[in-house]
Amino acid sequence: MATHKAFETAGKEPGLQVWRVEKMDLKPVPAGLHGDFFTGDCYIVLYTTPAPSYNVHSWLGNEASQDERGCAAIFMTQLDDSLGGAPRQYTEFQNQESVTFMSYFKSGVKYKKGGVASGFQHVVTNDVNVKRLLHVKGRRTIRATEVDMSWHSFNKGDCFIIDLGKDIYHWSGSESNSFERLKTTELALDIRDNERKGRAEVHMIEEGSEPEAVIGVLGPKPDLPPGSSDDASADKKSRNQASLYLISDAAGSMKTTIVAEKNPFKQDMLSHSDCYILDNRGDNKIFIWKGKDANADERKAALNAANKFIKDNNCPKTTQIQIMPAGAESTLFKQFFFNWLDKDETTGPSEAYTIGRIAKVKQIPFDSSSLHNNLIMAAQHGMVDDGSGKIQIWRVEGGEKVPVDPSTYGQFFGGDCYLVLYSYNTGGKDRHIIYTWQGQKCSKDELAASAFLTVNLDDSMGGAATQVRVTQGQEPPHLVSLFKDKPLVIHLGGTSRESGQSKPASTQLFHIRQSSTKATRAVEVEPTASSLNTNDVFVLKTPNSLMQWKGKGATPEEMAAAKYVATLLGGAATEVEETKEPDDFWKALGGKKPYQTSKMLQNVVKPPRLFGCSNKTGRLIAEEVPGEFTQMDLATDDVMILDTWAQVWFLLMTKRFSFSSHRSQF
Repeated sequence: MATHKAFETAGKEPGLQVWRVEKMDLKPVPAGLHGDFFTGDCYIVLYTTPAPSYNVHSWLGNEASQDERGCAAIFMTQLDDSLGGAPRQYTEFQNQESVTFMSYFKSGVKYKKGGVASGFQHVVTNDVNVKRLLHVKGRRTIRATEVDMSWHSFNKGDCFIIDLGKDIYHWSGSESNSFERLKTTELALDIRDNERKGRAEVHMIEEGSEPEAVIGVLGPKPDLPPGSSDDASADKKSRNQASLYLISDAAGSMKTTIVAEKNPFKQDMLSHSDCYILDNRGDNKIFIWKGKDANADERKAALNAANKFIKDNNCPKTTQIQIMPAGAESTLFKQFFFNWLDKDETTGPSEAYTIGRIAKVKQIPFDSSSLHNNLIMAAQHGMVDDGSGKIQIWRVEGGEKVPVDPSTYGQFFGGDCYLVLYSYNTGGKDRHIIYTWQGQKCSKDELAASAFLTVNLDDSMGGAATQVRVTQGQEPPHLVSLFKDKPLVIHLGGTSRESGQSKPASTQLFHIRQSSTKATRAVEVEPTASSLNTNDVFVLKTPNSLMQWKGKGATPEEMAAAKYVATLLGGAATEVEETKEPDDFWKALGGKKPYQTSKMLQNVVKPPRLFGCSNKTGRLIAEEVPGEFTQMDLATDDVMILDTWAQVWFLLMTKRFSFSSHRSQF
């Protein structure tokens, strides 16, 4: 497919690129005017991360013509094609933009009247001969809509920007709250700095204290109506309900076949040889998932398939479409699946990143030798010391805790629960941590017993210990560091009340992977070829051989850990490189099968997420703060939740903008 010349520089550098559809052509929007949208136009927006990964959006104004909407769809498909089909694609409608889209515009978006057909251009002119009124709505996602310059546009509950060129007035209704006022101030300053290049003055005024300049434009202020709530009027039961369809021929006469009528779906319902539609029309969304081995024509025709599905099923014309290739699934998409697993979630917690200029945090790998000299590193990874204290480990058996042989410290069974007591001295005081490790296959009785035994152990020490619950695969860096240079090894099986300790299988496969904190885990997985991953190392034990499989993305540290695992299994292993496997290797795994070879997973970026929770309407509503957040996003009248993937923090705000916090450790 031919691509527009404007896309020759697309995605070359991290950041935001915006184009407007003008007379069936594309014109770039100046960076200083990103976030300004004419309601009579259509736009193409590309966001490139440092990874790199890509998000492509088509934005459609309420008054845009059908021809412009059609051009936007074509240009979005061309841009996707020029980037090798790697981007996630989104269709955006005015006033219904996704959280992902709104995250690019920290000061909010501004809707301007008119469009290219009316002669309105995106030009930074420093023109101070401006007269317009902007109605600002939203607490997390800020939208400023240009409305008639009249008191009829005002209400008591919202904030407005009266833009008179040299003077920009931030008007606050008597019922508006402090957080909304703060966000409106940010937008007013953005107009001053980007549209006026600093050649304007921002004034703060409240309802009833309007200066003569404002009265001269609007006239005397009448009684104003109250404001409306920003919260949704009612929850829809269907918002979290979805159906899954197989697309049989997206390139020709596209047909859909129902795969599952209700969620949650199983991840293995998605075949990499096909494309699928996830119908979430209750929340006004349609998702298209493109398998990496699907027909090329079908992958390119995904947007057409989505539009045909919307038409055939009488969905609203404003239904949002999100198209994503395998390996680039969004959190919204994955929520409809039971226990969705990414590469980063197979054996340990993911690494969190913040992208961009604001609040960027450099991730520092754990190094015990510099622990006492690098307080930032220690705090970032929750390291209380260098792991040189005293360790005691018990396994839960029959409702009791049974001591574990110290020679096997660092080895756990996924069908069991363990208590790990770590004692150390800091500041002249003895301190204790009890890690309650719970395997993925342990029984409910063992889970209950582990919690009970943890409390008893803490009580026996006078309640002086810190208790940390640990789920298999989510071990904190400090726990892993207790076993020094040895990897954390997790075996299949465990104890049984009927037959005692389970015996190892005749064929065993261990997945070795190093996390971002330099902690290495070796997890026994199902001995089948589909368990392999090109980014890691595996150790395969059969009755007659011991092999060490080296994936293309393997690290030296993972190779060293694999050699240690081999010694636990009986000796030295024969090294086998990916693509050079002998026939015996595949025979032991039940034959060749597709496995994870996506390089895209090496580029996965998972930023921390911040949510505000409010029950002002009588219902508890959680709303995500889009984009790069700062302390100024902590609403003083809400409860905030910070998700860093390895930990979840609950921030209980106060009106003085201080807060207390509680950490939930996974």
